[in-house]
Amino acid sequence: MKIRNSLKSAKLRDKNCRIVRRKGRVFVINKTNPRFKARQG
Repeated sequence: MKIRNSLKSAKLRDKNCRIVRRKGRVFVINKTNPRFKARQG
């Protein structure tokens, strides 16, 4: 998992990326290709 300042570029890397908020943190998750996971904050 990458920790980034901005998740906009992480979201655009793959069409299956979703932005999810959990416990006040913003995550990018990808069910089909888990190596695109990222977190902000």
